[in-house]
Amino acid sequence: MPLSTLLPTLFSVLAIGIGATLLMDGWSVLRQRLLGVPLPDYALVGRWVGHMPRGRFRHAAIGRAASVAGERLLGWVIHYLIGITFALALVLLVGSDWLCQPTLLPALMLGVVTVAMPFLLMQPAFGLGIAAARSANPAKARLHSLATHGVFGFGLFLAAKLLVPLTCAG
Repeated sequence: MPLSTLLPTLFSVLAIGIGATLLMDGWSVLRQRLLGVPLPDYALVGRWVGHMPRGRFRHAAIGRAASVAGERLLGWVIHYLIGITFALALVLLVGSDWLCQPTLLPALMLGVVTVAMPFLLMQPAFGLGIAAARSANPAKARLHSLATHGVFGFGLFLAAKLLVPLTCAG
């Protein structure tokens, strides 16, 4: 890809990833206010990653693990970097033409597929088991994760759609 198209594509991916993650975070706030579901604690993500250089990748209960300096900021940065990475994955999978003609289905499908990350990686590493099997209410946790990642997928589409007038000629 020539530099003249690479930079606008990377800008779009960055904006779409941030936009979709912002929508997902807005959904979490709305869910908390309407349904009383606690907000995600991204400090725990920072704690998890902060323990990795020390060789600790799994925890019996991440909430009881030793705090890590700057864990909240680290967790939020990682949260947004993951969103940007998934936006990049979408563009790599469907092609950069999607950026000027975004469609809902691929974005929504990717959003739903991304639920595999918490189910198979993060929740087990946090001591919650595969797909939150060891949580207080696994079915509820799974439903909320699936809905949140569906919102993220919709956010990928919405952010791309909003960017079209700014980044695509014609």
